[in-house]
Amino acid sequence: MTSPTSLGTYLKDRRARLDPVALGFPCARRRTPGLRREEVAQRANISPTWYTWLEQDRGGAPSPDVLNRIAKGLLLTEQEREHLFMLALGHLPEVRYRVTNGITPRLQRVLDALEYSPAIVKTPLWNIVAWNRAAAAVLTDYSKVPPDQRNILKIVFCTPHVRKMQMNWDSLARSVVAAFRTDAVRAGASAEVDELVKDLSLRNPEFAALWQNNDVQIHGEGTKHLKHPTVGLIELEYSGFAVDGRSDLGLIVYNPATPNDLQRIRTLISITSEEMEK
Repeated sequence: MTSPTSLGTYLKDRRARLDPVALGFPCARRRTPGLRREEVAQRANISPTWYTWLEQDRGGAPSPDVLNRIAKGLLLTEQEREHLFMLALGHLPEVRYRVTNGITPRLQRVLDALEYSPAIVKTPLWNIVAWNRAAAAVLTDYSKVPPDQRNILKIVFCTPHVRKMQMNWDSLARSVVAAFRTDAVRAGASAEVDELVKDLSLRNPEFAALWQNNDVQIHGEGTKHLKHPTVGLIELEYSGFAVDGRSDLGLIVYNPATPNDLQRIRTLISITSEEMEK
């Protein structure tokens, strides 16, 4: 008997959930629901004997290529595909980069609930796809930035007024580039990264020099100091989070470090709200 957490058990369960007719197979009498083993093998372009062995937990570990073909044949979601890899190989599949157009309304409501903590959602290429009112007031009003320029690196290195706000610019620039390199490699988006790096290198020699250093680091948590032109110095403690179920997204939340910083953020949000009402 196979284990409830075995690869074979999982494959049989996913196979039983598929509608043969919807996938173009004959509406013949079937002893069990779902696809037959040979039909899954056909859809995955693998040997029926090999697929049968996998369902019987025989034959050794399949290759990532075989697992990806089985995942496609079984119409697995991204989370189901990751689970398949964990059962078969004991580790997650390599990251597959995909273009991200936005976030769910539910995640946006999470951002909006952080009333006085600037928060943004970024892609592996550090494109900003969502933000809250506090982020617009304290960091940058991203709604006024063209969509193709809503990128953390482009904003930091190519926007003069944003650069003027940064304390310890040299240290910040080095850490930003090093953290981006780490995320970029994990994303597996080499062509897109090369294009972005080429563009930034042509626009900013400082970025080009830092990129050549090949430094890497994790953008997990730390402290950020801003010299805001309206309210003065703001100290923020930031933390980075993964968005569960969305390996293509990362959340960064900036919390005011002191009650005085909180008050400065309140002031900026109030000013922004008044300007919008005019």
